[in-house]
Amino acid sequence: MTTTATSALRQLVGSSRPVSWINTAYPFAAAYLMGGGTVDAALVIGTLFFLVPYNLLMYGLNDVFDYESDLRNPRKGSIEGVVLDRRWHRTTIWAAVLSTVPFVVALLVLGTAAAAVVLAVSLFAVVAYSAPVLRFKERPLLDSATSSTHFVSPAVYGLVLVGADLDRTALAALTAFFLWGMASQAFGAVQDVSADRQAGIASVATWLGAARTVRLAMGLYAAAGVVVLGTGWPGGLAALLVVPYVASIAPYRSVPDAECETANAGWRRFLWLNILTGFLVTQLLIAIAWTR
Repeated sequence: MTTTATSALRQLVGSSRPVSWINTAYPFAAAYLMGGGTVDAALVIGTLFFLVPYNLLMYGLNDVFDYESDLRNPRKGSIEGVVLDRRWHRTTIWAAVLSTVPFVVALLVLGTAAAAVVLAVSLFAVVAYSAPVLRFKERPLLDSATSSTHFVSPAVYGLVLVGADLDRTALAALTAFFLWGMASQAFGAVQDVSADRQAGIASVATWLGAARTVRLAMGLYAAAGVVVLGTGWPGGLAALLVVPYVASIAPYRSVPDAECETANAGWRRFLWLNILTGFLVTQLLIAIAWTR
């Protein structure tokens, strides 16, 4: 492999945020299996799609169209994302689109019309978040809702693809997950207030200010905990999992906008908390499966 090809591959992989791949593949696979699915072609293809191509499309487009902000953002160039070299912008867009197409075609063939609609909504949310003109990420509150859709929609798609009933328990779990996703996006935006304002980029955090956004995130996490109680036993135990998130971001509830970057420590804790939470959620899902 040439030096140029190696550089391009490194940038593409970095842009797809490998540390976050599991955050979209897991909800799909877990929902598919919990909804009654088995290890079949749809599970394998869907999991692979939401593992890599989906993330390259989501984060790759973001890195291309947020380039000016990323240049001013001190946390870029690490595990939290690359500053995508301008010469690879066109390559990234093409790679993101072309890697997505075969998986989408296969899933459309394997799925129903209802599943196709959910998949279309999921992909629209991914593109609309960063793409010019739409730029949902610059529309306060809609940015948090759209970002949450990125992670919840794979779970919804998994359930619909396998033909599961979206009963009260499933809706409570999905709603709680959605609120958790909004909280996470909102808090993640806090650390970027200064960089985004310098680049002329709006967000829920530039709109509300750092401190009020942290408080919003705390409220959304708490709401997620309350809603998930509606899943009954033992799923309701997941309500306890929001406590570490609230505790982790609480120290920043009065952070001044000028010191927004100090919230990065809380964001880094968030990344590690997700690993622990994922493990505990898996144990709950196993327990739920055993009680059926």
